[in-house]
Amino acid sequence: MTDSVFSLSVADDGVAVVTIDVPGEKMNTLRSSFAEDLKTLLKDAQAQAVKGMVFISGKSDNFIAGADIKMLDSANSREDALALSEMCQQAFFDMKKLPFPTVSAIHGAALGGGLEFALACDYRVCSDSDITKLGLPEVQLGLLPGGGGTQRLPKLVGLQKALEWMLTGKQVRAKQAKKTGLVNDCVPHSVLLDVAKEFALKGKAKVTKPKLDRLSQLLESNPFGRNIIFKKAQENVLKKTGGHYPAPLAIIKAVRASVELDQLKAYKTEAEGFATLVMSDESKALRGIFFATTEMKKEWRNDDAPAIAKAAVLGGGLMGAGIAHVSAVKAGVPVRIKDVAEKGISNAMNYSYKILDKKQKRRILSKADLQQTMNRITGTTDYSGFKHIDIVIEAVFEDLALKQGMVADVERECQDNTIFASNTSSLPIAQIAADAARPENVIGLHYFSPVEKMPLVEIIPHEGTSEETIARVVNFARKQGKTPIVVKDMAGFYVNRILAPYVNEAANLLLAGEPIEKIDQALVEFGFPVGPLALLDEVGIDIGSKIAPILEKELGERFKAPDAFNRLIDSKRLGRKTGRGFYLYDKKDKKVDESVYELLGVTPSPRLNKSEIAKRCVAQMLNEAVRCLDDGIIASPRDGDIGAIFGIGFPPFLGGPFSYMDKLGAAQVSSEMATFANYNPIFTPCDTLKAMAEKGGRFYQAESEEPAVAEAKPVDPVEVTKEVVEDEQASEEADKETTKS
Repeated sequence: MTDSVFSLSVADDGVAVVTIDVPGEKMNTLRSSFAEDLKTLLKDAQAQAVKGMVFISGKSDNFIAGADIKMLDSANSREDALALSEMCQQAFFDMKKLPFPTVSAIHGAALGGGLEFALACDYRVCSDSDITKLGLPEVQLGLLPGGGGTQRLPKLVGLQKALEWMLTGKQVRAKQAKKTGLVNDCVPHSVLLDVAKEFALKGKAKVTKPKLDRLSQLLESNPFGRNIIFKKAQENVLKKTGGHYPAPLAIIKAVRASVELDQLKAYKTEAEGFATLVMSDESKALRGIFFATTEMKKEWRNDDAPAIAKAAVLGGGLMGAGIAHVSAVKAGVPVRIKDVAEKGISNAMNYSYKILDKKQKRRILSKADLQQTMNRITGTTDYSGFKHIDIVIEAVFEDLALKQGMVADVERECQDNTIFASNTSSLPIAQIAADAARPENVIGLHYFSPVEKMPLVEIIPHEGTSEETIARVVNFARKQGKTPIVVKDMAGFYVNRILAPYVNEAANLLLAGEPIEKIDQALVEFGFPVGPLALLDEVGIDIGSKIAPILEKELGERFKAPDAFNRLIDSKRLGRKTGRGFYLYDKKDKKVDESVYELLGVTPSPRLNKSEIAKRCVAQMLNEAVRCLDDGIIASPRDGDIGAIFGIGFPPFLGGPFSYMDKLGAAQVSSEMATFANYNPIFTPCDTLKAMAEKGGRFYQAESEEPAVAEAKPVDPVEVTKEVVEDEQASEEADKETTKS
C-alpha cells in the first residue's frame, strides 16, 4: 500500500494502527482515491485477524481537515455529484460493518469529511489540545455533509445540537465534544494512542442515546416535539439568510429524514441534497470565494523578509483598541499602545479584556490564557519601549499634519526598518509619506470596524513603498486573521470608492420620496447584511460627509453627496453613536425617525418597487467597481470580489460584483445602466462595460483560469459582515482628545 494515504501496522495484541498521511501535503484531506484505498486497507486488516483498529493522523496538527474540494471539479453533472456522495456513504458503511471495533484518535482538526470519517467509527477519542476542533462546516461552501454526517451526528448529540452545528458550520472544541457525546473520551495528547487502543479492545460499541437535558429529551422523543424543532430551525434560517442560501434548508430536510424515513431513503435524501447543492449557483459562488482566498495566500510571500515580532498602535480609540486586540490575540505579538492620556490606554486595554473575559466565561479560554494574552498589551504616553518595534500602526482621526508628524516621530524613535502603517480611510498615503526620511517604510493599512470581526484589510503602498514592506505587512495582516487585498493609492482606495456611490444613490432615492425602511429592506432582500441608510447610521453620517468631498475633488461630480445631509449633521443626527440618525436608537431596538423627513423637506411617496430600488443602488457600485479595475486600484476581478464581500457585505452567494456581472452578462448590466441614465447621466455605463457588452466579454475568462486549491477558511454566508466599513472616528471628538500630540 505504498501509494495509499493509509499505512497499517498490527501489534501483538491484535490492534491495528492505521496512520493517515497524505504524502507531500500539510493537511490530510479525503481525496478521490480514498474510497478505493480504504477498501484495500480493510481487506488487508481482515486477512490479518485484527481484533480492533485505530485510525490516527501522521500529521502533527490535524486529523483530517475535510474532503478535498477539488473533487467537486470532476462533477460535471448532478449525477456525478450524486455518485461522489454515494461513494463516500458506501465507504463509511463498509467501516461500520467491520467485525471488529474501529476508533478514531483525533488530534487537531477533524472537519467535514474528516469528522464524517470519525463518525463512521465505533469510538472517537480526541486530545484535549486547543488545536483539536470537530465540525461539519459544509454549509459555508453552500453544501451539506454528503458522507452520512446529517444521519450520524443527530444520533450522537441530538437533533438540536446537530442542526445548530451544521447550520452554522460551528467547530466544537475537545471538552465540548466530550460533554455532548460527540467523542467517547478527551485525553492528553501524550496518551491519545494508548487510550484509543484500549477502546479498540472493548468490542463493538453499543447504540447509546444522546446526552440531552430534560426539555430536549421531551421535544426529540415524539413527532410533535420534533416538528417544533424543525419548524423553528427553518424559521431561523429564513430569517437569517432571506432564503438566498439553499444549503441550510437542505440540511434540515436531510436531518429530518434521519428520524422520519427508513435508513435507505434517509441516506438517499442526503445524497440527493448534496448533488443538487454541488451544481447550484450559490455553492459555486461560495466555492469560488474559498478558492480565491486560498490563492491569495500565495501572493506577496517573501520568506526572506524579516517577520514582524513586535507591534505598536498610535491612538487608543475604538480602531486602535481593535487593532491592538487582533495583534495580541490573533498574531500573538507584544503590542505597545501610545496615547496622550492614560484613560485612552486603559480604555483600549479594557476593550481587549472584555472580549477575552467573555471567552473565559464561556470556557473557551482559561484564566491563565486570558492573563497571558493581556500581558502582551502594554501602554505608554510617550515613545518609551518603541526602540525595537517592527511596525507602528497609527489609528487617529483624519488630519494630514498629525499623521505626517507621527511619521517623523516614528523615524526618530524606532529602528531604520520600522514600518509606519496608516489606518487612514481617505488620505493618500503618498501625502502622508511626503516628508518621510524613509518613505519606503510607509504604507496604508486600512482596517474596518469592528476590527476583531471584519475580515478585510486594504493594504495601500504608495509609489515609494518597498516590496519588502508590502510583503511584511501582508504577512502580518494574515497573522491577525485578516484577508488582505493590495490596492492602489488613490482617493477612497477600493472599498470606500465603491461604497460611496451606492450610499449616495440610496440618499437620492430618499430625497425623491422613497421611505427609509423600504430602501433598506430592498437591499437586505437583495442580500446585503444591512441596508445603505442603516449602514450610514452605523458608520456615522458625519464620517461619510468628510470622505465625500475628498472623493468628489479627486474623482468628480458622481461622488457628490446630497447637500441636504448637512441638515442632519447640523441637528446632531450622526447615527447610532448619537442615538439618532435615519433611525432612533435605544438599548433594545431601533425604528425609523419619522421627523427626519420634515428635516430633509421630503414627503414619503413610494413609486418604485424594491427590485428597482436595489438595482439602482447596486448599479452604481458595479459601475464604480469596473472603473476601479480600469484605474488599477485593484489588481484583478478576484480582488474586487473579495474586497466587496469581506469589506461591505456584498452578497456572498452572488460571488462579488465582478462574478455577479459575469452571471448577468455585460450586455444586461450595461443596458440597465443606460436605462437609468435616461433620467440621471451618472448611471452611464463606463467605457469598459460598454465595450464588453458589444463584444460579449467577461471578467473571468474561463473556469480553468480560476484557482482550484483546497486549503482556506471559507466565508460564512450568513455572518460574513454585520457592521460594515470603518472607522475609528465613530467617536472622533473623543479620539481628538487622546491623540492630539
